[in-house]
Amino acid sequence: MADGVRPTQNAFRETLEITHGFTSTSEVGFYQFTNIQSGFETQWVGSHIRPRISIPEEWNWPLGISLSTEVGYQRREYSADTWTTEIRPIFDKDFKSCYISFNPVLGKSFRGLNQDENFDFAPSCKIAVHLSPKVDLGAEYYGSMGPIGSQTPIKEQSQAIYAALDLELHPDWDFNFGTGWGLTQATDGFIAKLIFGYRFGSKAQKTKG
Repeated sequence: MADGVRPTQNAFRETLEITHGFTSTSEVGFYQFTNIQSGFETQWVGSHIRPRISIPEEWNWPLGISLSTEVGYQRREYSADTWTTEIRPIFDKDFKSCYISFNPVLGKSFRGLNQDENFDFAPSCKIAVHLSPKVDLGAEYYGSMGPIGSQTPIKEQSQAIYAALDLELHPDWDFNFGTGWGLTQATDGFIAKLIFGYRFGSKAQKTKG
């Protein structure tokens, strides 16, 4: 184990997300994390809460802009930091031929090995080409550069790129599948992810980012 954290090799991680929209520009999400891994029992990892606000579409801004703040706890066996927060600005644009988003994320530990460090800069971005009204094919990037002002050496940074497929076969259902590859020694070599989403209520709206 590195820093007392269980290895991620051959691990299956499940996240249950429940999000409630209070208005067309505000929502609150709740996350429940679990882990299944050979040699370990199925374990509860932690829980996070995430409020989010966005610019109203009727303002007709050239970019979609929203801001979410995520706060939560994760058990020490699964993270070097148990209490953390994340500030995630989201800038996105849906063109006729493609969708683009950029998230310059700032993360901070309140309890754990990195609690005395500055905010961590963890950018992510996505570009997806609209192959049809219901099918997008794209690429996603996720990184963690280290504390602002004392950047971690590149080989110790977490950086990964994914090939991703998005399907919207029904207005109430989301489907995302991706395969990712680590770009540095500190990142898992190969990762697969699968996301299913369902919207309850006739007025549910799709939220990107």
